Amino acid sequence: MLAIRLQRNGRSGYPVYRIVVQEANRHPLSGRIVAQVGSFNPHTKATNLDKTQIEKYLKNGAQPSTRVVRILKEAKITLPKWVKVAPTRSAKAKKPEKLRKNQPKEAPVADAPQEVAPETEATK
Repeated sequence: MLAIRLQRNGRSGYPVYRIVVQEANRHPLSGRIVAQVGSFNPHTKATNLDKTQIEKYLKNGAQPSTRVVRILKEAKITLPKWVKVAPTRSAKAKKPEKLRKNQPKEAPVADAPQEVAPETEATK
């Protein structure tokens, strides 16, 4: 079975990904790929896709990973009905009552005249 997945490239701290078609039981870094069908730069969100090859492999049953599905949807590539689209997850706070935005607002403190310490003979 074939998989369409991301293969990490680039230098340390600055990943750039190839979108490759590979046997599903192989590790993405094994180097044995069937075809390279595009690239993805997560820093600039730039994608370079070969749409005809991607559609050909999808018609032949290649399984895209969840991240590749998201990239393909942004590029408006038609996906088969059997491709599962992962739902978007929303981050929920574990204890929302402790968040600063959920705390009651404090009343502004009025400008009260500051008390002046009486001068003593020692401070003169």
